[in-house]
Amino acid sequence: MTEPKTTSQDRGKSRIFLVEDHPLMRQGVAQMINAEPDMIVCGEADNAATALKGIESTQPDAAIIDISLGGVNGIELIKNLRSLFKFLPILVLSMHDEEVYAQRVLRAGALGYVMKEEAADRVIAALRRILTGEIYVNEKVGSQMLQQVLTGRGNPSDSPIDRLSDRELEVVQAMGQGKSTREIAKQLNISVKTIESHRANIKEKVGLKNASELMRFSVQWVERELSR
Repeated sequence: MTEPKTTSQDRGKSRIFLVEDHPLMRQGVAQMINAEPDMIVCGEADNAATALKGIESTQPDAAIIDISLGGVNGIELIKNLRSLFKFLPILVLSMHDEEVYAQRVLRAGALGYVMKEEAADRVIAALRRILTGEIYVNEKVGSQMLQQVLTGRGNPSDSPIDRLSDRELEVVQAMGQGKSTREIAKQLNISVKTIESHRANIKEKVGLKNASELMRFSVQWVERELSR
């Protein structure tokens, strides 16, 4: 994707790179950022591969990334970016439940999480926070993280989803969308055998007896996400 041209008036502004696969959403976020006196969008991408190349060439001050991308998802992209650009502040802007995903993206290397349904001023506030190297999450997630530190518990949530790895959660989402094992393997660029292994691990972790229960669990999870 093309990179915006930088003018003399843009010098000194914080440069933000957007990674979002929905054009209208990407356009809206770009307009919101460019309306700020001290920020400007320096590049955009709709997938992980383009994002890696764009971020390398533009050297932004921060990146905004969606979790749901075609091919490599946002969490994997964050891990890749963290290994390549150690000090790049990353904010996740996503439709997915913050209480489920916020700690996952923070573990992957992001500094903040904002849901797309939130007001524009919260996105800008989150950007300003991560640009200073601080973490930005909602109050409830922040309290959960503090509880973990104080109690030493790995995760205070009782949700079975929290027992799954990032990759296993991807498999659950894909299954809930009606994709076959072969289709999921192609989407995630891994073997069918690996997908089958993930399915077995998911059943064990969540306490499901068979493939039918796994499918029902996956569909219910996706329906819950869509109903938000």
